[in-house]
Amino acid sequence: MILWFRHLPQPSLDFSEWKPFIEKAWFRKHYMKFVYLLMAAFFLGPYWLFKGNFIHLTNFPLLLLVVLVFVIHEALHILVINKKGDMSLTFKGVYFWLTTNAILSKKRFWIFMSLPFIGLTVITAIASFFVTDEIKALLLFISWFNLIISASDIVNSVLIVIKPNNSMFCRGYYQVQS
Repeated sequence: MILWFRHLPQPSLDFSEWKPFIEKAWFRKHYMKFVYLLMAAFFLGPYWLFKGNFIHLTNFPLLLLVVLVFVIHEALHILVINKKGDMSLTFKGVYFWLTTNAILSKKRFWIFMSLPFIGLTVITAIASFFVTDEIKALLLFISWFNLIISASDIVNSVLIVIKPNNSMFCRGYYQVQS
């Protein structure tokens, strides 16, 4: 079941066994500042690197493309955790996130966090090398915009990789299985 713009009830976890996913209290407190800084760097990166001559998409409605990329991004997240537990798509300000009460293995949680980035940024950017100018610009825009909205996913993917292999994850906490 997907709840739209409502929070899921908190699962009953034994916090003597489950540790916070982001262990350092200072980093947990300032996590979103790092994400917003990364988003800003991704947003401004093409202008710094290409002196403003990054993408010229005059014949395509960009707002429609932005919404489409966001919907596909979230659909890829949902695809990974479908039938594993309830989900909730919520937001605060301009930031959206998907929450689930499912307990996920390290591999599934990494795929959950990384699939939209890999599919809509990495593969799309690679595909742009094999097409003509207008399609190339469109693919690079999709890749660039998804890179921006994947900032939190990228940070989380790195944090997942450094956890022990037999870890299980649920709602911002992890537990090492013996």
